[in-house]
Amino acid sequence: MAVVLAVAANAQTQDSYTYSKEFTWGINKNTSGGLIGGLVFKKARKRSERVLETFGLEIMNVKHPQEVRTNSIQTGNFFIFGKSNYLYALRFQYGRDLILFKKAPQQGVEIKAVFAAGPTLGIVAPYYVEYARSNDLVSNSVQYHPGMAAEDILGTGRLFQGIGESKIVPGGNLKAAINFELGTTKSQVTGFEAGFLLDAYTKTIELMPESKNYSVFPTLFITLFYGSRK
Repeated sequence: MAVVLAVAANAQTQDSYTYSKEFTWGINKNTSGGLIGGLVFKKARKRSERVLETFGLEIMNVKHPQEVRTNSIQTGNFFIFGKSNYLYALRFQYGRDLILFKKAPQQGVEIKAVFAAGPTLGIVAPYYVEYARSNDLVSNSVQYHPGMAAEDILGTGRLFQGIGESKIVPGGNLKAAINFELGTTKSQVTGFEAGFLLDAYTKTIELMPESKNYSVFPTLFITLFYGSRK
């Protein structure tokens, strides 16, 4: 009888879906980014049965809404005509995850409402292009500026070129989302998060000098995430 009770108690412990901490990372796709918007990291700990305290970091590439990839008529290489700067956003977030529907042991979906806010560091780096006018014998790698003709641009500059010339613009961010956790084991976390995020900076960020530029960037996003909990 004692053996049966011990086995039953152990099975109940194994099937229980209680945890106190989790760490997740994910790949983000959003309306202000490219094919991949950036990376997301989040650490959470339970404050109560249905509330988690969260600490997050997001590293994103933010694009101007009018950016369009163009192919050089001379080389076929792509570039973004009219773009003079990149914007990389480092978002630090503190928030709460509210468990709306708890996940059953080894099955089902756990659904959370996600709220977070915090400071943003906007890293504004010059956008370089390979440029050569018709009478030039060699091309030059220069930051795009108004007046350049599209037919004289041979392509985008080297990867990370100009990052050492970056300027920092402070700002803040606010996020609201719904989180769906689909993992099938207690120790692993797998799922997706979809919602709305707002970045606001202390001044206008000039990404395309010949277009309207903004200091506020609203975006819709989806993040596929994976992680662990205990």
